[in-house]
Amino acid sequence: MDFALPEIGEGLYEAELVRWLVQPGDTVKRGQSLLEVLTDKATMDVPAPFAGKITSVVGEAGAKLKVGQVILSYQDARGEAQATAAQKPAAAAVERTVTKVARSNGSSAGSAIPVAAPSVRHLARKLGIDLSRIRGSGPAGRILLEDLAPNINRDGVLAKHRSSEPPAEFGRPGTRMKLAGVRRRIAEHLVDAKKRIPDYSYVDECDVTELVRLRNSMRDACARNGIKLTYLPFFVKAVAEALKEVPLVNSSLDEEAGEIVLHDNYHIGIAVATPSGLIVPVIRDVDTKDLFQVAAEAERLSTEGKSGRARREDLRGGTFTVTSTGGIGGLISTPIINHPEVGIMGVGKVVRRPVYDHDGHIKPADIVYLSFTFDHRVLDGAIGAAFGNVVKRHLEHPAALLVPAKK
Repeated sequence: MDFALPEIGEGLYEAELVRWLVQPGDTVKRGQSLLEVLTDKATMDVPAPFAGKITSVVGEAGAKLKVGQVILSYQDARGEAQATAAQKPAAAAVERTVTKVARSNGSSAGSAIPVAAPSVRHLARKLGIDLSRIRGSGPAGRILLEDLAPNINRDGVLAKHRSSEPPAEFGRPGTRMKLAGVRRRIAEHLVDAKKRIPDYSYVDECDVTELVRLRNSMRDACARNGIKLTYLPFFVKAVAEALKEVPLVNSSLDEEAGEIVLHDNYHIGIAVATPSGLIVPVIRDVDTKDLFQVAAEAERLSTEGKSGRARREDLRGGTFTVTSTGGIGGLISTPIINHPEVGIMGVGKVVRRPVYDHDGHIKPADIVYLSFTFDHRVLDGAIGAAFGNVVKRHLEHPAALLVPAKK
């Protein structure tokens, strides 16, 4: 029997094949993941709505698959499913399948096999979590990423994982790498942005001494309440406030209509480096969230992105983007605008420097460089500078960012 790629989301008619999770000869159960596909930088598993034996698969990594296209063939196992446990052929087939999956997951052949996506299994192995001890909250007891969280907090595995993350993959000399998956989507999106947008860059320095002091004073208290407070939430909140004061920056250009569309919501994208490449999940309605809600949302989006489980809806609808290389190093960047937005802000490394105060005395200060890129079709230099000044003002007086937004 043939199996065609099913509908994978509203308005989605094709996807890119990331990898096959089954091969010809494999016996699969209903609900088992067959393949991993990529749509709009979000990866997802395609589950089997059948039980049977795979006879053939179509396509290799990087291939474009259309909804309704036959992607594999299988032998139906409904007859076997109705057989009793005493029937030796069926029992032998089940035993072979159990043994094969158990070996691949490091479980004993006699134990129950947890139902979980490959990405969940991969993360569990890296964290040293035994999936057989996890109770899944998904359909039919399927273990989801969020089901790992209680075990991580209880056993302290998360801290160990963060401190022992494998080094980034920078390639091997003398080899070729296929431009596929997220990397190809990034390439296509950025080439399109550079072709469309005549951009310009604007850089300014910002004294964040008070911000550093404020964040350090709250960090331990936040950690005790399960909140990871980095510098990023402050920058995101400052940008949202600046967008309200300079609405033209919170816009997009409708080229067909010849109109500048000024948005009345404040959805801030945050650039996240993942093993597959850069993605930009969106924190929605930042103006209605307090600093700690923004911090929690940024942590969630970053964790899901790095584990390969970013959701398609989280990668769309941004009105402005913030990208930071400060955690890695570097003072100034010239980021590319995330079309159809008209602006992006890059954040450099916070450094301690001697500076002159208003009385001409030298004092130590924490300085960060803010790099802006703007769409010159919409924003002239004066407007870009005005926006940068507002961002600076909020960052230099960060206590105001703690005040809850008026409902």
